[in-house]
Amino acid sequence: MVTYIEAGAAPYKNTGVIRLYGPDDFEGMRKACQVTARCLDELVPRVRPGVTTEEIDRFVFEFGMDHGALPATLNYRGYTKSSCTSINHVVCHGIPNEKPLREGDIVNIDVTYVVDGWHGDSSRMYPVGEVKRAAERLLDVTHECLMRGIAAVRPGARTGAIGEAIQAYAESERCSVVRDFCGHGVGRLFHDAPNILHYGRANEGPELREGMIFTIEPMINLGRPHVKVLSDGWTAVTRDRSLSAQYEHTVGVTAQGCEIFTLSPAGLFKPGIAAVGNA
Repeated sequence: MVTYIEAGAAPYKNTGVIRLYGPDDFEGMRKACQVTARCLDELVPRVRPGVTTEEIDRFVFEFGMDHGALPATLNYRGYTKSSCTSINHVVCHGIPNEKPLREGDIVNIDVTYVVDGWHGDSSRMYPVGEVKRAAERLLDVTHECLMRGIAAVRPGARTGAIGEAIQAYAESERCSVVRDFCGHGVGRLFHDAPNILHYGRANEGPELREGMIFTIEPMINLGRPHVKVLSDGWTAVTRDRSLSAQYEHTVGVTAQGCEIFTLSPAGLFKPGIAAVGNA
């Protein structure tokens, strides 16, 4: 049985209940999420061949310090970086390192900042120089999956409607949806109820109610959906080594539908792609 509770009355831990936030809470989320969105905007010109993901991570940390924001991943369950950087066949939770990006790579950069106790969580795909058409197509499909999932959010619908919208489009484009990871409730907690699956049926899952806040973050593969986690305990990769992509927004359910908290101030959420050759 699903339990809903006013956020202020809920204990400060994930107990499985779904929190319903008020107008002041939404304002707190706007501030945190916009710091994240501005950081991801600033990364657009910085993601280029020869740059290391360690340099990107250093920028994320410094940007946060300059804007009164703490990277939520830093020391989270032993994770030692301020961001996740997932390249090519890495599905999620790639760890920044000193290996330089190469022409034609695609990289997901996932950033969560904590501002005044609120978590702003978002990720985007960045093409590194010119990318092949298969990569360009995957980024287009994945971004469209996210936006179709968001379009399904409204009071009275169920979380399964989000997953159905994403799965139907991805599979119609001959791509697959990763099942091993999902979106999640967010707010005062980094990860909270409910889980937001990126596949499913519209009549399944908890009912969406005004005041809910959560992420939608589909991971879409060009090949099969299966993944494995490497020995570092974090990095998830496609088992068939096919390309994977992810876009993520944090949204809040409103009376009319939903508000996207992590919109790019500069309109750069989906950076432009120059495609070259055939995959």
